[in-house]
Amino acid sequence: MFKNKIVPAITGLICGFVAATVAFGDIGPSQPKTAAGNTSAGSGNSNAEKVYVPLGQKDPYYLFASGGHSGQLFVYGVPSMREIRTVPIFSPDPATGYGFDAESKKMLGGLQMGDFHHPALSETNGDYNGKFLFATDVENSRAAVVDLKTFTTKDIIQVPNTSGPHCAAFVTQNTEYVFLPTRFSIPLGGQYASLDEYSQKYRGVMSALTLDQEKEKLNIAYQVALPPWSYDLSDAGKKSSGDWAVMTTYNTEEATSTLEINASQADRDYVVLFNWKELAQMVKDGKYETVNGQKMIFPEKEKGGIYLVPTAKSPHGVDVTPDGKYFIASGKLAPAMTVFSFEKAFEAIKNKQFAGERNGIPVLQYKKVMEKEVNPENALGPLHSTFDDKGNAYTSMFISSEIVKWNYKTGEVLDRIPVQYSPGHVASAEGDTVSPDGKYLISLNKLAKDNFLPVGPSHPETMQLIDISKDKMHLLDTVPSNPEPHYAQMIKADKIHPINVYQKDPNNKDAVYKQEDTKIVRSGDRVDVYGTAMRSRFTFDHKQKRPDEIDVNQGDHVYIHLTNIDFDEDITHGFAINGYDLNMEVQPGQTNTIDFVADKAGTFPLYCTNFCSALHQEMTGYFLVKPKN
Repeated sequence: MFKNKIVPAITGLICGFVAATVAFGDIGPSQPKTAAGNTSAGSGNSNAEKVYVPLGQKDPYYLFASGGHSGQLFVYGVPSMREIRTVPIFSPDPATGYGFDAESKKMLGGLQMGDFHHPALSETNGDYNGKFLFATDVENSRAAVVDLKTFTTKDIIQVPNTSGPHCAAFVTQNTEYVFLPTRFSIPLGGQYASLDEYSQKYRGVMSALTLDQEKEKLNIAYQVALPPWSYDLSDAGKKSSGDWAVMTTYNTEEATSTLEINASQADRDYVVLFNWKELAQMVKDGKYETVNGQKMIFPEKEKGGIYLVPTAKSPHGVDVTPDGKYFIASGKLAPAMTVFSFEKAFEAIKNKQFAGERNGIPVLQYKKVMEKEVNPENALGPLHSTFDDKGNAYTSMFISSEIVKWNYKTGEVLDRIPVQYSPGHVASAEGDTVSPDGKYLISLNKLAKDNFLPVGPSHPETMQLIDISKDKMHLLDTVPSNPEPHYAQMIKADKIHPINVYQKDPNNKDAVYKQEDTKIVRSGDRVDVYGTAMRSRFTFDHKQKRPDEIDVNQGDHVYIHLTNIDFDEDITHGFAINGYDLNMEVQPGQTNTIDFVADKAGTFPLYCTNFCSALHQEMTGYFLVKPKN
């Protein structure tokens, strides 16, 4: 059924995109606007009213969106679509001092950028619990965890034997594991091997990570040496399928050049279906090899736990339905969404209904697992699906630039709405959980073209807010996003409980909570400054004639441990030394450390970089560096 539709879909890729641009190119500009710039929803019920959050009230949802090659996490309120926070993860951020203070500088390890694609919120029983957010870095093959009490990055680890964990950090339904399949296949360990030996020596590795929630540290539990393919967006099972997970593949042709042509030869790629509990048991039973210090399972040697399901070629996403009964894969080069049944897959595995093997992994018979194929008329480039609370799926159509609403149980197409332009992923309210809200959907669009004031050749990308609470979808707002939005998750605001101030930590040897305890300690060429910041004064040593002065010698290694003793919400202090190219933030009650070598002799003013009071300008001091001679 698929095969006959794939060829015309490929032929129509470019012309379909052009047609979509023509058809939907005047959606925003041609419709009536309200004073706020939103499309009118009718008399007395404008879009502006629907997205307006009055002063003193707050948005009911957080939207966490990955910032791609910025290496940062962008936090929005929904429905206002106001950006309320930028959380630096994989890239330095001078505004907050991230990458400059001692802890974050150590986490970054000297790396200056990251490519953050897919955030994943921690879960309990398949529901977001609002505790942590996980992130992956395609550029430098890293994983990170963000603590949502403080909205700060707590740990970053390098993931060996992998290259480019693009396809998402996705978590099991009780956050037992965080899985990181890899986009690029490489020789294990990354050693040199000719591309002529690609099929023999290259592997695509999936890593299973665990989080020590008390210490807020990530660990690699085990890895799986998969075939040398590319692995894309993934999802974990729910409820009856909770022990399982799925991920899509492309380039199962094992092409090594001009992938846009050579990786599209076969009619099918695969969904990888695996039982993570069974894989964990293999590790416990010693059924693994140690590769570069990591426990690694080789599926061709240790049978069971991993299976392949044929799907339409070049899929980007696979998504598990809220009831945990189905998984939906969408091949970008076929105009259809395919619904697969977990129950049928389990039955096929039990009865060994295989259609051969690929690289030692059993391939399940397509017709034994497939539930239905859904083909919306003239919809091209299905990419990613999310869900509401009424049994409906919402799938982005990259080429025809629209969102299609359909019932994943009946296959009936219910509605469709154009977007501007080329949507990648979509995020609905709690849509990746067992209990979606069915209120809002965000379309994360790859192209903007004529939406905003021109700013040169590079256009801001767009996110579009869509009301999905009624039978017909309704566009509410379009906001710029820079850089390109990749993936997002939307969580109820009342699930997240950020702190307002840091509590005193009696075990922190660097903390000083009273001005009379401030001091400067010298040991050889090391100088430790234990200081305080409060409105509107720095105190580094209360015994000095000038307590806001730091005197060191050229070449000293200086450690400044600064505690913000303003235990008052939103009174953040910063610390910078004029001419030394550094900055750090210190939140209320927090102790932060910055260390550097005083390699420049002279007189350098120091000052608070965060506005904190009427006398903020007066919150200064001096850093004096005596010349060596």
